[in-house]
Amino acid sequence: MASIHKTKGIVLRNIKYGETSIIAAIYTELFGLQSYLINGVRTSSKKGPGKASLFQPGAMLDLIVYHNDLKSLQRIKEFKWGHLYQHIFSDIFKNAVALFMVELLTKTIKQPEQNADLFYFIEDAFLHLDESDKNVVANYPLFFSLHLATIYGFRLSDQYTAQNNYLDLQEGEFVHEQPVHPYFLAEPHSYTTSQLLKTMQPHELSAIQLNKEARRILMIAYQQFYALHIQDFGTMKTLPVLQEVLG
Repeated sequence: MASIHKTKGIVLRNIKYGETSIIAAIYTELFGLQSYLINGVRTSSKKGPGKASLFQPGAMLDLIVYHNDLKSLQRIKEFKWGHLYQHIFSDIFKNAVALFMVELLTKTIKQPEQNADLFYFIEDAFLHLDESDKNVVANYPLFFSLHLATIYGFRLSDQYTAQNNYLDLQEGEFVHEQPVHPYFLAEPHSYTTSQLLKTMQPHELSAIQLNKEARRILMIAYQQFYALHIQDFGTMKTLPVLQEVLG
């Protein structure tokens, strides 16, 4: 039997269902990743447009939900904005970063179990992105990718030195000899990764000056890092768009 709970949630994706409804994948504070059927949100009335916009990827919601552990598709009793972004849905740069973050989360969160640390990390990451200036936004996907891996437990070990200056993506650590496999970063990109790993607050990213090519190389490498550690990870569809937008 379903019980009623109040929880926060972050929308990861949605699909149309029937004529007026959607099914949304939402990462919740209480239950982790859950799928919800929301009826009637794609209809408009004299009172205004439908409420489907609340379920766009990245949206933060306050929810009252019916939850049944035995069901894969849950229902929502009530929903409203948990936080209304100032920029993410309207700024092309921040929106591109947010969609990248959503895709990375979608590819890496496989199970429904609760993980409060992960929820609060995601929530904090979206809030900081919304408030960040352009210099921070350009490096934000790099920061998010590295620190998300820490939450998952396969973080890169930051033991960079002038001698240990190759980053072995397969082993997840800095080494002193070039690996025999192709999954590694050399200078200056290994040093930059070490600096990014030391960055604990997003505003510190403005001190790391990178050009378009450097960010491209790093993002491809971090995508490879995830592919080496998460089964069936594949490739990021948002990455080419992100690189085009951020330049």
